[in-house]
Amino acid sequence: MTNDSNDKKPGFKFNIINNDPLDGHKGQNIGSISLENVAPVYVAVDTQEVFIDMGGLHARAEVERRVKWVTDKSEVEGEDAKSYWLVWVTVERLKTGPVYSGVAACFEMVNRTKRRGYKLMPEHVNMMDRSMKGKIDLNEMDPQSRSSLKSFLQSHNREIWDNSTALQEEMKHD
Repeated sequence: MTNDSNDKKPGFKFNIINNDPLDGHKGQNIGSISLENVAPVYVAVDTQEVFIDMGGLHARAEVERRVKWVTDKSEVEGEDAKSYWLVWVTVERLKTGPVYSGVAACFEMVNRTKRRGYKLMPEHVNMMDRSMKGKIDLNEMDPQSRSSLKSFLQSHNREIWDNSTALQEEMKHD
């Protein structure tokens, strides 16, 4: 009897690792993505509560659990719907010290009563990618949520905020 699983051609291998993929390995793990410096920061639109939930890296944040994700916003809307901004924040270390190098926001809505959630996965993936590439994209966020995010980032780590001149410029009116 043959083992069919051994006969299958290997598919695309994608590694997500904790540390620098090239740290001392001279080519090992090239093509891997390190999420070590990325944090999912949530802004609750109704309450303006801002919090980090690392489960968001894999769509397992507390606000995202126990709902079926749909791409039709009307299935989620209603009295019990709660809107969130998921902001991907990337921190890099420069000669001047650590900085918020990339910050990009995407929208999601959750209705616990209906057990439905709305988000566009391609948008979430693209915004995470933009953040990891050092881009700042907060254009879609409402002014109040931007202001709450700014206050959170300032108080979370003042040194990082003080070093993040590009983000300060982007948020100077918030």
